[in-house]
Amino acid sequence: MTAPASPPVGPSLNAPTVIRVRYAETDAMGVVHHATYPVWFEVARTDLMNALGLPYREVEARGYYLMLSGLNVEYRRAARYDDTLHVLTRVTSVRSRTLTFTYEVRRGDELLAKGETRHIATDHAYRPARLPDDVLASLSGTPGA
Repeated sequence: MTAPASPPVGPSLNAPTVIRVRYAETDAMGVVHHATYPVWFEVARTDLMNALGLPYREVEARGYYLMLSGLNVEYRRAARYDDTLHVLTRVTSVRSRTLTFTYEVRRGDELLAKGETRHIATDHAYRPARLPDDVLASLSGTPGA
């Protein structure tokens, strides 16, 4: 049984990431391969970080990685070649060393998949590290906190 979704703690992307399904992302049946969804999550997460004024490249330049520590995808309906999809991304948990993002993949109003990625902040030597206060504030929706 899946726990109910947590409400977002930080800002969510108002304009979802738009994905147009490429032929290479489908299998012989014309259905998007299950391994494609985590790639779309990464694209949408990058878009969200950019929209927050916190490009991931900048986080890395400051000495941090947001390493993936968990991934979950629940598939509801098939996406197919040439579909236009929207991926809504939210930050649902922010702690000093860990973050959780949730995703909804939609075709119009139809929910195709939802998922979650969990991340641990590390330094460049891959040791767990506390994120700077300004980064935590941006992700939690409390700038200047």
